[in-house]
Amino acid sequence: MSSVYQELESIRVARYAIGLPCYICGEGNSCEGELCRHCHAPLALAHQAGVQKIRPQMVGVVGPAGSGKTVYLGMLLDLLSRQADDLQLLARGAFSISLQQGVVAHLSRCEFPNKTPSEPDRWNWVHAQIHGQRRKGMELIVPDMSGEALLEEINHPNSCPVVRQFLEKSHGVIMLVDAARLDSGDNEPDFFAMKVLSFLCELHDRSPQRKLDVPVSIVFTKADQCEAAFLDAAKFAEKHTSGLWQLCQQRLTRFQFFAAGVVGACGFTYSRSGKQTVPLRIEPRGIVEPFRWLIQEVGQRR
Repeated sequence: MSSVYQELESIRVARYAIGLPCYICGEGNSCEGELCRHCHAPLALAHQAGVQKIRPQMVGVVGPAGSGKTVYLGMLLDLLSRQADDLQLLARGAFSISLQQGVVAHLSRCEFPNKTPSEPDRWNWVHAQIHGQRRKGMELIVPDMSGEALLEEINHPNSCPVVRQFLEKSHGVIMLVDAARLDSGDNEPDFFAMKVLSFLCELHDRSPQRKLDVPVSIVFTKADQCEAAFLDAAKFAEKHTSGLWQLCQQRLTRFQFFAAGVVGACGFTYSRSGKQTVPLRIEPRGIVEPFRWLIQEVGQRR
């Protein structure tokens, strides 16, 4: 009778015994997993954060479905990865390029990208290094968060835990508000922004008597259809979003209004599925300024 000897992979067993904590929610996971089994954030964030000397800062980009979050964030990443001034972006990991790649590909075909799915495991996440000639390097984590998932978490707490856990730990927030809808007399963007702002204050345990110190950059998107927003974003906010304007004065210590646009002109197509907007000319305007202000504010808190 012959005997067979097989060497045990003790190191691998030890790795399985010690769970990998998710960088977003902190729950343990298998070290070989791809997504956190609790909040569905990429475990690559935990792997990369573990080897970085600088702890990554979290920045939330929020807004209702259709406000232009995916297009704005994808265009922002594309501009920052290509320009060579005092604010540059270097992606950490291949998964961090997917959002930029997808947005640029869709716009080059004269179409807008599909809306972000509500399921967190289908979101695009970005882990990047921000650096420049006059600033210290900073690590950032930014997800392309679904507007529908955000609203669901606001209305039904703990229905989408990753939204709550990420925004609770966020060091800064970019809030997108549809300027074109406001200019047409639609008050829904104002109500949504007020909901999000109140939600942020609750997450950071700020009572009405205590102001939130997390910097909030409020961006009026699709401002190419509303020139008044570009001329004076603060005045536009006071006129068209009176509820949000008052809430910012009362609940925030650091906030700024901006206007941004990605397309210079749009057309329309009609099919059985209905009317669809088509971007005819790509002219980024006011994309970097809100992010630049937010990074400066986040850097002061470090």
